[in-house]
Amino acid sequence: MTKLKRLKNKIPLPIRLFLGKALLLFIIWEIVYNLFIHDSAFPQQFLTNHVGQFSVLALNSLGNMTEFTNHNTILTSTYSGDAINEFYSEIYHHDKKILNIANACNGLELMVLYIGFIICMPSKFWRKVKYIILGLIVLDAINILRCVGLIYLREYYHNYFDFAHHYLFKAVIYATSFLIWYIFARKISLNHENLQNG
Repeated sequence: MTKLKRLKNKIPLPIRLFLGKALLLFIIWEIVYNLFIHDSAFPQQFLTNHVGQFSVLALNSLGNMTEFTNHNTILTSTYSGDAINEFYSEIYHHDKKILNIANACNGLELMVLYIGFIICMPSKFWRKVKYIILGLIVLDAINILRCVGLIYLREYYHNYFDFAHHYLFKAVIYATSFLIWYIFARKISLNHENLQNG
């Protein structure tokens, strides 16, 4: 027990505060997500539909690419004897289904992770608000562009779809999030005294 206390005291106070806030936010998010948000109309289905609609809008605005549409559907599957309803925004091109955008692909988890990091870092309230709003807009736009890219590859360059879906576009989204975090964190100066005495 004494070794743990000594180890804890070696960790600077600002880092302990950050980790404590992060753990608390993670627990709160998991409870709220599993009890209220997992299959909810808002924000889950709203965000999934939003990504589908704006992906179609972007595709239909690109030169000669037209007649993309999206339709929302709920598919029921059975898992361990329980019926599970999954909401999808389905993208069609000339009445042929190209892509399913599921709730897991709507960017909500990454947005919450991004917000959590900003909240846990020591900074002024309005600076945090500014970075949260701007960051969410950027992450949402990047996610829509990711879906546009996936739909385009699925329709015209099918061989590259799996690599882009599983690796390339995920790397782009996470790199964008880390870049915004870096820009936010580089102007934060931790109190030198806290680092020494923490």
